[in-house]
Amino acid sequence: MRRLVPWLRRQQWMLDLPLYAVFVALGPNVANQRTWQLEMIPTAFLLPLLFRRRFPRTVAVLILIGVAVVYTNGVWAHDRGRSDLAMAVVLYTLVKAGDRWFIGFTAAAVGLDALWGFTWGVNTLNPTLTIFGPLPLYLAAWALGAFVRAKEQLAEEERLRAELAASEEQAHSRASVAEERTRIARELHDVLAHSMSVIVLNAEGAKLARHHDPDAVDRTLDTISKTGRSALAELRRLLEVMHAGEPARAPQPTLDQLRTLVAQSGRDITLEVDGDIADLPAGVALQAYRIVQEALTNMLKHAPPDATGRVRVVFAGPEIHVEVTNSGGRQPVAAGLPGSGRGLAGMAQRVAMYHGRLETGALPDGGYRVSATLRTDAA
Repeated sequence: MRRLVPWLRRQQWMLDLPLYAVFVALGPNVANQRTWQLEMIPTAFLLPLLFRRRFPRTVAVLILIGVAVVYTNGVWAHDRGRSDLAMAVVLYTLVKAGDRWFIGFTAAAVGLDALWGFTWGVNTLNPTLTIFGPLPLYLAAWALGAFVRAKEQLAEEERLRAELAASEEQAHSRASVAEERTRIARELHDVLAHSMSVIVLNAEGAKLARHHDPDAVDRTLDTISKTGRSALAELRRLLEVMHAGEPARAPQPTLDQLRTLVAQSGRDITLEVDGDIADLPAGVALQAYRIVQEALTNMLKHAPPDATGRVRVVFAGPEIHVEVTNSGGRQPVAAGLPGSGRGLAGMAQRVAMYHGRLETGALPDGGYRVSATLRTDAA
């Protein structure tokens, strides 16, 4: 039954079969074999109804012409029932289609009924009824057409709303996927940029020191090994996040991790921490850790080898303040490592997520300063 109803709606010509049966039932009595051909001619005037859905205006004109011929001919004038019903069907079709022609068509139909009443209805028992009798039929046809049209419009609006909702859901899904990709790309950049910078710079330093300080080479290789292992662990964690979702995103950095991060740089960098960063929300702690990591990465890339640095983290009240500075140094800057251009932009995005402030710029001695403040109550 569920399949039958939609199929019938698509085969609208089948829905007209009962209507055609009514037209046949209202046809003239053809018992007289000598005149049945003549009396069946008005049936031909109803054939345009077969095409009323495709050509409603053309059919309306043809039906009016056919009814006028019937009403002005004494042989066919008695075939009024089918004529009124045919005009009612056309009126329903025009109203359902939203065609403004239904106004003029109604006036023409009422005029033809009046013509029939004044021509043939004067000899009936109630001439007035012959003129105004079809009006309820036309009113019913108009009401039914308006109802069906409103129902179809409502169904179309519901379909459009469903499509719009589905489109919005797809857009939201695509935006979520894009946001997640951006977040993962930022995490990968922060992890790999810092770790690879440490590894490359220490490898170059070990190459220079291998002849006059073998012990420094061992220490440097140890740093490279630890940094590589740490980067590998971070990459594995990111892969777990991609597969496990939000519950896996709780790598809250600790003071020991900050110390390890500073020690891996291989530079003379001091770490100062005020407040218990273990009490930080996980999201804020992660962003603060990444900001320090990115700032140290920029120092390794752009500061001279003898430049000193300082990392200061202050957690007080609803804010955490992170400041990373480095001096200018006197030695020439080594050949710069390639940069992605995303470092400062990534820090700005992290700060904006927590309604904070970011200040960056050169210092008078040639060094550089990165200052970021994040609000923990925005987490």
